[in-house]
Amino acid sequence: TNNHVVDGASSVTIKFADGSEHEARVVGADPLTDIALLDIEGSDLPTVSFGSSEEMRVGDEVIAMGNPFGLGGTVTTGIVSAKDRNINAGPFDEFIQTDAAINRGNSGGPLFNDRGEVIGVNTAIFSPDGASAGIGFAVPSDLVSRIVADLKDDGKIDRGWLGVRIKPVSDEVASVLGLDAGEGIQVDGVIDGSPADKVGLKAGDIVLSFDGTPINEARDLTRAVGNAAPDTASKIEILRRGDRQTLDVTLANRATAQDA
Repeated sequence: TNNHVVDGASSVTIKFADGSEHEARVVGADPLTDIALLDIEGSDLPTVSFGSSEEMRVGDEVIAMGNPFGLGGTVTTGIVSAKDRNINAGPFDEFIQTDAAINRGNSGGPLFNDRGEVIGVNTAIFSPDGASAGIGFAVPSDLVSRIVADLKDDGKIDRGWLGVRIKPVSDEVASVLGLDAGEGIQVDGVIDGSPADKVGLKAGDIVLSFDGTPINEARDLTRAVGNAAPDTASKIEILRRGDRQTLDVTLANRATAQDA
């Protein structure tokens, strides 16, 4: 389900279509992707199969299921309107956009392909009045599978942490340094004692790449660092006063960091 569905709940109860109810335990949750993993005890419970969101194409038919406005189990249909949609909800945005009607109460419900496989978890809508406007978003199943696998291990997500504050490179700075438009991200500050601090990153440095991945905007760096495992060695290419340098850094764990 979605993290925002269970976040702050003192207890969670799952109700099935046959009317039976089960108390659930929150195994873990990841606010950055809005995914939570629940555990219930029972036997012969119905299950669904996951498909690959990577294989879907724009225009493919999809089916959304949920409990809109508390009415009960509801099915709506539509198509994949777009893939990898960034709605500025966070650094790990790569939503499936669909025109299948998604309303309040659909959050955490599955988005199926035409083979009955889950290819997404419905999570948000774009609407001026809170009702479905034909623009809904789902977390892709491939990302959900990775998050769930990590949560199942120990209830948390281990992500790399660098310890910098960043901002876009201004046109003036890019012009002076000879950077192409949209190339690099500027370090605005370094957190004391962080991996970035230990390797000598400084405010004003321009980060050009991380482990070979080009960095063109803030979420590129956040995502690249977050996808790297803590306690692993990584390479950061920077531009400092016109001089290109490569720094070796060992990332910390974002889950235990005081400041992301």
